[in-house]
Amino acid sequence: MEQVTIQTASKTYDVKIGVGMTNEIVSFIKKAFKDVSKVWIIADESVYNLHGEAFSNAIGQFFEVTTYQAPKGEKAKSFSAYEEAITHGLQHHVDRKSIVIAFGGGAIGDLAGFIASTYMRGIPFISVPTTILAHDSAVGGKVAINHPLGKNMVGQFYQPEGVFFDLDYFFTLPKHEVLSGFAEVIKHALLSDKGFINDLMHSFRSAENLDKDFLTDCLVKGIKVKGAIVSKDERESNIRAFLNFGHTYGHAVESASGYGNRTHGESVMIGMVFALYLSERYSGLPFDLESFIQWVKSLGYNLTVPSSIDFDTLYEGMKRDKKSLNGQPVFILLKDIGDPLIEDVKKEDLKQADEFIRKL
Repeated sequence: MEQVTIQTASKTYDVKIGVGMTNEIVSFIKKAFKDVSKVWIIADESVYNLHGEAFSNAIGQFFEVTTYQAPKGEKAKSFSAYEEAITHGLQHHVDRKSIVIAFGGGAIGDLAGFIASTYMRGIPFISVPTTILAHDSAVGGKVAINHPLGKNMVGQFYQPEGVFFDLDYFFTLPKHEVLSGFAEVIKHALLSDKGFINDLMHSFRSAENLDKDFLTDCLVKGIKVKGAIVSKDERESNIRAFLNFGHTYGHAVESASGYGNRTHGESVMIGMVFALYLSERYSGLPFDLESFIQWVKSLGYNLTVPSSIDFDTLYEGMKRDKKSLNGQPVFILLKDIGDPLIEDVKKEDLKQADEFIRKL
């Protein structure tokens, strides 16, 4: 088992990565929450159909359990799902001595964490991510639901008590989910050092038949990158914004496509190519973008932005991004691999980058 400790101003907690982690979770709850009244599992309905019953039964041998099954993917992060979950908790007598377990991908982690942060003014939660993508969202305490006009617009910072990655869940992921998750791994590599991104481009050649040691190494490296940034800036007042590399344009594409119609990771990959293109022109990034694009396409990423989504629609989405100032988009760019900066970008340059993406 691998372990990474996350230190923030409000809380220090461990992220544990291994196989067969359910016993570790039970031991943690027994030790940290001796008088826990109930374990409230909030799960993605599709993940629950695969793994949830066995997980719930295992936890139920030691604690009283109630389970709320949320809609699949980004549909979980809606006001209606949030209200339905709160109603479930009240009807099943979840109280202030209860603990939430977020069991699923990144969307469930966001929903369950936001529920935990607001239910009865806040109860503790732990995260049990079942997707590679969630290695990013499960660490750092950003929890939220979506608004029709923008992704993650309703939320707050609320750290988990612990995060437990059970690699057994990852080997049942379909190819598109593996690719979605590795987009965030690639983001962490671009934000950290050339060795990390070069290793990925050399070693990651297929989203199928993942090697356990390779996957563990990627998760640990990615979590350490995020943990180092979060420890310095828990509430995204300065450098934590770097973690949004690829997300400004990516979120706009994801939102305009309709939540759930395109994976978050693939949208972020499009956004990273967009930001890398701008980085070459704004900050002189020395990077072989053509080789990078060929690599991600060979893995199976679809970089196409549908013609039905015009630039003006995406520009409005970028203006609503949380980094925007005075209604103007602000981008995370790279001066070099591992050397990000925050930059105002002119509308005409954004349009040029959009035209570049549409030609890929």
